[in-house]
Amino acid sequence: MSDKPEARGSAGSPAEEEIRLPVDEHIEEEVSASGKRVRAKGIYLLPNLITTGALFSGFYAIVAGMGGNFEAAAIAIFAAMILDGLDGRVARLTDTQSAFGVQYDSLSDMVSFGLAPALVVFSWGLGPLGKLGWAAAFLYAACAALRLARFNTQVDTVDKGVFIGLASPTAAAIVASMVWAGHDADVGTGLAVVAALVTVVAGMLMVSNFHYTSFKKLDFKGRVPFVMLLVIILVFSLVTIDPPRVLLVIAVIYTFSGPAMWALKALRERRRAQQEGAAGGVSPKSDDEPSS
Repeated sequence: MSDKPEARGSAGSPAEEEIRLPVDEHIEEEVSASGKRVRAKGIYLLPNLITTGALFSGFYAIVAGMGGNFEAAAIAIFAAMILDGLDGRVARLTDTQSAFGVQYDSLSDMVSFGLAPALVVFSWGLGPLGKLGWAAAFLYAACAALRLARFNTQVDTVDKGVFIGLASPTAAAIVASMVWAGHDADVGTGLAVVAALVTVVAGMLMVSNFHYTSFKKLDFKGRVPFVMLLVIILVFSLVTIDPPRVLLVIAVIYTFSGPAMWALKALRERRRAQQEGAAGGVSPKSDDEPSS
């Protein structure tokens, strides 16, 4: 018998165990520039750092809402929206997309646009409704989770130019701007009912089949007409007049664009079907029919 210990496999070698970090290193497969699948170690810092900022904003919104600082809570949700819009675009522009980043972004969205708006609106205006209030808030949070889960499973099969169902940041914008606009109001039963209806409708639209423009196909590296910059400046100017109410109007207009486009499409198809039916319903007179 040899006094030397038996050699272990490469996966359990003492040398590897000695260099293993207390926190496991992230390893995932990705496609290299040559088209081969390779095992990449570590994560990309910049986009995930922005996602962490969005997650912190959502967490702060929850804490601020619990403390009764509803204006700061609503602003924090909008800050999370800005950061959420940046992380994906930064990842695409710098070619730092990863499966880890996609999942981390989805979990951040659940906190910032699912839990945070639900808890903030409950602390602000759904309390007077009792169980109906927290049921409305939970329905919104559950719909946000379902929306994100459906998006993750359809991300590779759905047209990048559209969202199926209202995007969770837009639903959060409706709820947050409503809270922001009425942060200093004395919430009674009437306003609480309105807040509950808005919360429920925003939640249900997230799991609907209405199509919304995603604006993901905008080319930020290409040239645009000069008037486009003027339009953006005009929008910024309008927002500065009364940020919560202007943002609420913009969010509501975008929210109703989905059902409006669906109704127009259904109306056009119905008219087309009627026209085709009228054109195909004209037939020559039969010999058995009596002449006038």
